[in-house]
Amino acid sequence: MKPTALPGGELEYAVLAALWALGPASARQVHEHVGEPRNLVYTTTAKVLDRLHDKGLVSRKKSGKAFVYQAKVERGVIEQARATEAVAKMLGDEPRPAMAALVSAVEAVDPKLLDELERLVTARRSGRGS
Repeated sequence: MKPTALPGGELEYAVLAALWALGPASARQVHEHVGEPRNLVYTTTAKVLDRLHDKGLVSRKKSGKAFVYQAKVERGVIEQARATEAVAKMLGDEPRPAMAALVSAVEAVDPKLLDELERLVTARRSGRGS
């Protein structure tokens, strides 16, 4: 299976998130949602949309003189890929201390999540996990 391309930074992610929230939208609409609040020029937003299109994360369809963009990848797929990348970086060459920190962080968020983590590990070991 081909790995999912990821947005290349916070701005690309924000533009993609705007498309998830807005649905099909013009570059102008995305700019109003993301670019204007960040004091970016319109061409910056348009360039980010082009990069996301080149990566296969958004589709675009001509509508009059402009394009209408739409996210091609569901938010959950991107979130899973981002989480996998972050955890892989965190684990690094010596994973045990990072694993202990991860368990502590999960417990700090909600101790009940440790039960969910245990369930996921058990399911993965028995071949039922995804």
